[in-house]
Amino acid sequence: MSLLSKIKYPAYDEKCRTLCKEDHIRFAGILDEYGKLVAGGFKEGLVPLESDKKRLYDFMKFVSEISLRKELDKTLGPINYLAARRDKVILLSFPFPLAKMTLLVSADKSLDIEKLASHVCSVFSCEHARLGS
Repeated sequence: MSLLSKIKYPAYDEKCRTLCKEDHIRFAGILDEYGKLVAGGFKEGLVPLESDKKRLYDFMKFVSEISLRKELDKTLGPINYLAARRDKVILLSFPFPLAKMTLLVSADKSLDIEKLASHVCSVFSCEHARLGS
């Protein structure tokens, strides 16, 4: 089965592909509520740092579950995004609670997390945003 036949959300897929054209972004994908990739993926030609697909799948599922939690929404407000700075990469997740999906972005560790988060939001609201602009 080809990757294109697995894509369920072409509009989201296009926005993820737009993000992956940026120099420092490694991965941009939409995960459903079960942590399954339904749009986007790794930058073309990029070899993932995590070679164990099972662990990558488990991580995606974990991110999806955490991003969609709502028990603190009334007291702290809803989650805008979650960020993790690892030794090798930055990971950001953006919940889409109504659709029960999560956008997961992986980027080079050198980027500023706030600027990256702002840029990701602009790409999902504007077709022509660029990270350097």
